[in-house]
Amino acid sequence: MVNPFTYIFRSKMTEEFEFSDAELEALGSELKTEVNKVFGHSLAIRELDSGSDNSTEIEISNLTTPHYDIERFGISFVASPRHADVLLVTGAVTLNMVEAVLKTYEAMPSPKFVVAVGDDACNGGIYKDSYAVLGGVDKILPVDVKIPGNPPSPKEILRGIFALVKKASQ
Repeated sequence: MVNPFTYIFRSKMTEEFEFSDAELEALGSELKTEVNKVFGHSLAIRELDSGSDNSTEIEISNLTTPHYDIERFGISFVASPRHADVLLVTGAVTLNMVEAVLKTYEAMPSPKFVVAVGDDACNGGIYKDSYAVLGGVDKILPVDVKIPGNPPSPKEILRGIFALVKKASQ
């Protein structure tokens, strides 16, 4: 029989776990500085799924978890395109979603920025020759930044957003 006190008094597995990520902190600090200069202290992003497999959305939602916490860098996700500075598009554009993508883009205030996230949004990915897929987002919208990957990691997405902010400052 196992003695329950051995579990209570032994050293814990998480005691040596390091929560900080120096690369993320440095990138976030630079990003916050640029967002403050270019967008006036906050950057609002509207995420739009135009026909993806949800792997990219999972990585995007990881950006809002306590580990990444991108709101501390001045970036937030908004529910309406009318409040958005950036349209973050995931997935290959399916024929059924063309009108929705265009309406979302048209509802955004100017200046409008579009970021294609993931291989599917960049060039259609594995679905590019499918009968139901138009292709990457650049077939119907002007794309400012492409973030390749299947799916890209949260840090890669953050680097892509940083590239967009740098591009917008020029």
